[in-house]
Amino acid sequence: MDLQARVDIMLKLGKYLQDDTPEWLEAQSRAFYHNPWFVPEFTQLAAQSISQQFLSEEALRHWIGHYHINNSISPRMVGIVMAGNIPLVGFHDFIAVFISGHYQRIKLSSKDEVLWKHILSVLDSWHPDFSTRVHIASNLKDCDAYIATGSTNTSRYFETYFAKYPHIIRKGKTSVALLTGKESDADLESLSHDVHRYFGRGCRSVTKLYVPKGYDFVPLLDAFKNYHWFAEHHRYKNNFDYQLALLLLNGQFYMTNGSILLVENDGVVPPVGMLYYSYYSPEATPHLEPNEQIQCVARNGQIPFGQTQLPDLCAYADGVDTMQFLLGL
Repeated sequence: MDLQARVDIMLKLGKYLQDDTPEWLEAQSRAFYHNPWFVPEFTQLAAQSISQQFLSEEALRHWIGHYHINNSISPRMVGIVMAGNIPLVGFHDFIAVFISGHYQRIKLSSKDEVLWKHILSVLDSWHPDFSTRVHIASNLKDCDAYIATGSTNTSRYFETYFAKYPHIIRKGKTSVALLTGKESDADLESLSHDVHRYFGRGCRSVTKLYVPKGYDFVPLLDAFKNYHWFAEHHRYKNNFDYQLALLLLNGQFYMTNGSILLVENDGVVPPVGMLYYSYYSPEATPHLEPNEQIQCVARNGQIPFGQTQLPDLCAYADGVDTMQFLLGL
């Protein structure tokens, strides 16, 4: 399977993920049954994003053009530990290893097994050599390099366990937004997607707002009403009700539109169902950049509102060029 064959099979997958075949729809339903956070709407959103941002011919050609990838690479075995917080969240690591020409051994998250097993089975049916390059494993012993994504706690374990091998270890992160009070209604509606998509559980989900003193939250809460249906999702609603009860018991000030709680807090990682905010002085706008806690920053002039969940192939997590790492093995 040379580079062109690998590209061709990814292009075919891009088309498959956008087709409502009975098999693909059934896999989405099983994924939702297995993990209630994977509502079909968000699984379809993830699949559409992957198809458009990763698996179009233009996206792949542009990405591959940044590197010297040839068919004479000496393939290594790369172990991948995938997260499972949102549907198909490990796809970028998968495609990077696959296109690079290396083999991969994947340890799936128990929360995102159904979609991955279906997709890998489909890919295997399309090319006889696919299963020799990609397979699922319960443990990742005897790999030449590792890519692992997990929480801050599990990342410490990964750092120790994979220390003597070439590795990329990613910690849990979140994203923030900087508002000026001059945003249009369209900006606020776009921001609502950054906040609510995947129930705010992704590293690119905006979980913290920085707003100027005197900021009027009413237009923002109105824009968030697009996601009132969250109140019908039992797991989300249980989290929302629990956090609301704690706020009431503690006599803590909050704002809500019935589907999300806004609370002033210096932190950046709130519980599910809550959105933190902090005030800043208009004379001293905070300088916000990605760091150990922040994956990306949404603001006019930086990452546009509504785009945090739509990275392209060159938007590497933590700023670490995965493809360059793989080609250097």
